[in-house]
Amino acid sequence: MPILLFLIDTSASMNQRTDLGTSYLDIAKGAVELFLKLRARDPASRGDRYMLVTYDEPPYCIKAGWKENHATFMSELKNLQASGLTTLGQALRSSFDLLNLNRLISGIDNYGQGRNPFFLEPSILITITDGNKLTSTASVQEELHLPLNSPLPGSELTKEPFRWDQRLFALVLRLPGVASTEPEQLGSVPTDESAITQMCEVTGGRSYCVRTQRMLNQCLESLVQKVQSGVVINFEKTGPDPLPVGEDGLMDSFRPSNSFAAQPWHSCHKLIYVRPNSKTGVPVGHWPIPESFWPDQNLPSLPPRTSHPVVRFSCIDCEPMVIDKLPFDKYELEPSPLTQYILERKSPHTCWQVFVTSSGKYNELGYPFGYLKASTTLTCVNLFVMPYNYPVLLPLLDDLFKVHKLKPNLKWRQAFDSYLKTLPPYYLLPLKKALRMMGAPNLISDNLDCGLSYSVISYLKKLSQQTKLESERILASVGKKPPQETGIKVKNHSGGGVSLVHNKNFRKLLKEITGETALRLTELNTKEFAGFQVGLLNKDLKPQTYRNAYDIPRRGLLDQLTRMRSNLLKTHKFIVGQDEDSLHSVPVAQMGNYQEYLKTVASPLREIDPDQPKRLHTFGNPFKQDKKGMMIDEADEFVAGPQNKVKRPGELNSPMSSKRRRNATVIHDVHEEKMENGQTPPDGFLSKSAPAELMNTTGDGVPPSQLDSLSDDFTSLKRDGPFHKLGNNVLRGGAPNCNLSVDDQKIAVVSTLGTAPNALQITPAMAQGINADIKHQLMKEVRKFGRKYERIFILLEKVQGPLEIKKQFVEFTIKEAARFKRRVLIQQLEKVLEKIDSHHLLNNVNHINSRSSS
Repeated sequence: MPILLFLIDTSASMNQRTDLGTSYLDIAKGAVELFLKLRARDPASRGDRYMLVTYDEPPYCIKAGWKENHATFMSELKNLQASGLTTLGQALRSSFDLLNLNRLISGIDNYGQGRNPFFLEPSILITITDGNKLTSTASVQEELHLPLNSPLPGSELTKEPFRWDQRLFALVLRLPGVASTEPEQLGSVPTDESAITQMCEVTGGRSYCVRTQRMLNQCLESLVQKVQSGVVINFEKTGPDPLPVGEDGLMDSFRPSNSFAAQPWHSCHKLIYVRPNSKTGVPVGHWPIPESFWPDQNLPSLPPRTSHPVVRFSCIDCEPMVIDKLPFDKYELEPSPLTQYILERKSPHTCWQVFVTSSGKYNELGYPFGYLKASTTLTCVNLFVMPYNYPVLLPLLDDLFKVHKLKPNLKWRQAFDSYLKTLPPYYLLPLKKALRMMGAPNLISDNLDCGLSYSVISYLKKLSQQTKLESERILASVGKKPPQETGIKVKNHSGGGVSLVHNKNFRKLLKEITGETALRLTELNTKEFAGFQVGLLNKDLKPQTYRNAYDIPRRGLLDQLTRMRSNLLKTHKFIVGQDEDSLHSVPVAQMGNYQEYLKTVASPLREIDPDQPKRLHTFGNPFKQDKKGMMIDEADEFVAGPQNKVKRPGELNSPMSSKRRRNATVIHDVHEEKMENGQTPPDGFLSKSAPAELMNTTGDGVPPSQLDSLSDDFTSLKRDGPFHKLGNNVLRGGAPNCNLSVDDQKIAVVSTLGTAPNALQITPAMAQGINADIKHQLMKEVRKFGRKYERIFILLEKVQGPLEIKKQFVEFTIKEAARFKRRVLIQQLEKVLEKIDSHHLLNNVNHINSRSSS
């Protein structure tokens, strides 16, 4: 669940106007609203949490925190006003404290027990400011300083105020007050030169220098792409540079390597992506990144850690090690000079080991806990996290399974005990779980020691309790207005009398409206409302307060009784006292609040057919389509070969085309097809797919074929409309209930492919009209969800004309099935097509034999 915190500059300088006449604060509000709209395009935005912080004094600077909903967030955003000083440092500190409020309670930081990348709360902090000088009540500051003292307990356990899953991005508004005559420069948006830029880079983010509205929109588009689940790590090189690689991909020892000059890839401060599990929706992992110290029972307190771990990599090429059933974690690195350098070496079968300094007990550099390796396709670089000192553990486990057959001897146990002595104590529990998953015997004692002293454990528990109290105090202050400054009260005499609330006539007017006293016009003070007329109610109409049941008029008894019954029983109401007329009455400010509606909607069920494209919500536009989800390149998931060939109409009936179609097959594993299709494939099953020519569709209607020459201008019959049944003198309505198996369907279709004598003479125009309607019905049936294909084969059975026309219809159905990735249907139709070809070949042989015999 990503957290998006917006830090809005509410200093007085945000009141300055641009050349469009709008203030900087108005532009900041519009930018937040536009960001939310862009973010809403992603289905993952349903779980987003939005927070709003300003430059006010803490804790009043928090306008929307952990408990406030989206409606409160939008209301507070619209009501922001620019006044005060540019206290950026204090506002940043309050923002990070708000994000870190529950981390000690949830144990997400896991102090002293290793850093788990899969324990994270991905947070994006977006600040919008004008980049002016930082001011305070004492002086003007040239540099950005965050207060060291934090009210949050446990903040001393981390050196920085932020964490490794929190990144800061800044939109620095530099819009001119006068329209510029120079042409706008296109390209990437540069970073700003203000004091906040360095802070952004430290957290793994960046700043944007916004000079035009177009640049602002471009920055917002970029920020939406930055909402990723991951953590920031410092990668630093240790040891010499690797040998240069020649153009042939081999090591070139004769080329000089500049090992001493600093290169950009030697030290990189980048993100590793932590992908959520596709089933549970949360990240899953097994192994931590080691701490930079050895936990000891004699440690009186935990040393403070850096927010970003420093991972050192050695440039010595090693073989990537992995054994069966041993779990490991794989994280993709964000593109950086380091990833570019590794990919340029074109060595996907070698890896570089990674270390954390002082993580081991007997080794200053520590033992390797994983490696960096380029992907096989050389498209990205991955960080593999393995058990600590895995080069020693993996051969031992391999011998345990293959040599000792899970019955280790004394020598093996001694080697394993020696390995455990080099292992940090917090690795024992995940190693024990991994061995249990592999089916190995219990080799680790159940009395596990976390390595921390009793005093440290007690201190962490005490911090957790203190954090709960501080969290309740901070959350209780959210939304409260800061106390107004006391000054000299000046009485305003311009009104010429007492205020409206204390006016005697006004109080009488309220009583008369509620029906407590009789309405009298003579007592109204018309001087106070000069220029206005008060509309009086009809004296015969009583207000519908109905405190007494006898006040209800006779003609309104039934209507009032119905309302009372519905309010009492709550049959279809959500609020007590809300009648049907006012049920759909929503204030204008709350209209279109789709975020709150999404939170109340239950999680969608999985699709019946996983091959179907995901359907986005069409809120606000029932005709909205996801252009990214068009069926353009999905077919190459199950078709081998290039997808950029276009089918020419002349090739439709050529024998070479049908031969290519029969040869374009992909053999799938039978067990995989069983799980995917929910049925047992027939003997000699081959997962045949449509040819590459048929897959090149653009979603702009029916692909070109000779069937386009048939007229589509006939009135299409409905699904249950009459069809001419071959061999009968009657009209049959609709398709009968059919529960044919796959093989029965194919036999039924092939058995009617020959030219049968018709008792009812069908003219060519009638056959053309019937075929045109069948073509339309086939397109609708293929698009339907599910895998009930009986009606498709019944429709193919009703095609009028010679064998070539029937073959064209089967090929057209294959083409439609390829557009919507109906793999099972394509396989069945391919088998039907083969039987059509064999039937056609048999007819040709019989015809030749009959001519030769005559």
